[in-house]
Amino acid sequence: MAVYTVHKPPSRAGAAAPERFIFVRDAFSWAALLFGPFWMLWHRMWLALLGYMAVTMVLALVLQLHGSAGVGTIVWALLALLLGFEAGTLRRFTLGRRGFRNIGIVVGDDLELAERRFFDSWIRKSSADESRPSSEPAAPALTPTAPMPHPSSAVSDGSPILGLFPEPGTRP
Repeated sequence: MAVYTVHKPPSRAGAAAPERFIFVRDAFSWAALLFGPFWMLWHRMWLALLGYMAVTMVLALVLQLHGSAGVGTIVWALLALLLGFEAGTLRRFTLGRRGFRNIGIVVGDDLELAERRFFDSWIRKSSADESRPSSEPAAPALTPTAPMPHPSSAVSDGSPILGLFPEPGTRP
């Protein structure tokens, strides 16, 4: 089962159209591993591409001055592997900078099933919100009845303490 994060575009006039929602898979990306810069261009990740180019230039300079051919191959392979693992994170970062809002996480065997599950629960939630009368108050916020003691005050009574937890059977 794959995990997807759901991103809602910034709404310009009213609610955003559901067909503009973007589902980002949280998994290893073979396309990012094999075609890193082209993958970033395809997804219009300009800032990530700029950072990638800066890192590759610095690495190329360092490897030219101090490295050998074998070390260079390993470093470039590790950089590509890192990009493959962090592809989803880079996409979420880029979408966040564009104003997209992360509105949920959904699990599905593939993208189609994940979309179906998300929109099914989204429609049920929307219809439940509409059926609730507007005069009905929302759930009250929970407020603590007594203030929490500061952890350092528990030490002042001289009881033996292991971390923040007292010995079993003793009173704080």
